[in-house]
Amino acid sequence: MSTSPVPAADTETAAQRHGRLRLSRGITATWWYTVSAVVFLEFMIVVVWTGALVEAGRAAATVATVGLSGLVWWLSTFLLLHDYRQRTEQSPLARWPRALAPLLVAGCFGLLAGLVSGLWLMGVLPLIQALVLLNWPAGVRGRAVIAATALLAALWFVDSRATMPPDASSTWWLLGFFSVTLPGMTVLSLWWWDVLMTVDRARASESRLAATQERLRVATDVHDLQGHHLQVIALQLELAERLMPNDPDAALTQLRAARQSVDEARQGTRDLALRFRSVPLTVEIANAADLLRAAGTSVQVTVHADADRAPASVLGPVIRETTTNALRHGGGRWARLSLTRDADAWRYEIENDAADASPSADGAGLEGIGRRVEDGGGSVEIRRRPQEFAVAVRVPVSTEESR
Repeated sequence: MSTSPVPAADTETAAQRHGRLRLSRGITATWWYTVSAVVFLEFMIVVVWTGALVEAGRAAATVATVGLSGLVWWLSTFLLLHDYRQRTEQSPLARWPRALAPLLVAGCFGLLAGLVSGLWLMGVLPLIQALVLLNWPAGVRGRAVIAATALLAALWFVDSRATMPPDASSTWWLLGFFSVTLPGMTVLSLWWWDVLMTVDRARASESRLAATQERLRVATDVHDLQGHHLQVIALQLELAERLMPNDPDAALTQLRAARQSVDEARQGTRDLALRFRSVPLTVEIANAADLLRAAGTSVQVTVHADADRAPASVLGPVIRETTTNALRHGGGRWARLSLTRDADAWRYEIENDAADASPSADGAGLEGIGRRVEDGGGSVEIRRRPQEFAVAVRVPVSTEESR
């Protein structure tokens, strides 16, 4: 037998919650990495452009105009990125009432920068960059970016021949490199985000498919169970109707059989519902420990590694009832829960401090536990000590579990 001071289900449940939280945080962090990359690239473009104009000896008013209008264009990008995060394959190309303003800002900035600098590259790039951030289909976006990069490279070649100073420094070459590659680097950053969202949507679809398959399985089980019993009942009633005129006793026998079939159908439905509603015992104990801790009780838990194989139909209600008793009649300072396995039996035990060690006037709960455990072939031991109360339940291991 192997035991652990930490409940397995509590660990699993916490791991699942932690996993979902990490996934959500990871998606959010990835998005902000994507946004940071795009806006950093655009901000560097504005810095490089203003630096190149300064080195070219342009007037301070020209440099200030390009720099300030470039910051406005840079800020307008956040609106397009906000809409981009909401994109789906079915969503339109752009939310035009919202996307129109950033596109106009990009067009005006490009026109202004192109006029004051005399560079075609500055005049065209802002609008191309804004268009890249729209919700283009994946294939269309890729071809558009290739075409845009080729156009920007051609414009930079024209500008370098016509406008670039003879003694151009590295800033001018950086201007050309960053400007030509900006759309491609932006799309590459967005591509990683699109891949992540595709994987996340696939995971969500898989979860919905699993839930749908489970519902279909439940529906099939209910149909098979009820269909069988209803067919048997219909045959028994039909036979009773035929026998009634000539053999009332035989007809009465068939009616009693039909009533028994109804009881069997009802019991089968209850068993089926219990099977789908049942909670693993490790989860039951984890919930009990959480409930006691929420009440301010210090809880120690020991759970066998294979505790979920124990008879949940017997021990599940026992765990819930004894936890309620500990909350109602316990001292509220400490409690110990354990579910362990011997060679031939499962043993569940809960101990807690008691404000009053005398028997409670309300013993219905313990009596119900005793009846349920006896029906399952087990036994119950109740220990009352000064300032301490304990309930120990022993349930035999089933033949199926042994195999």
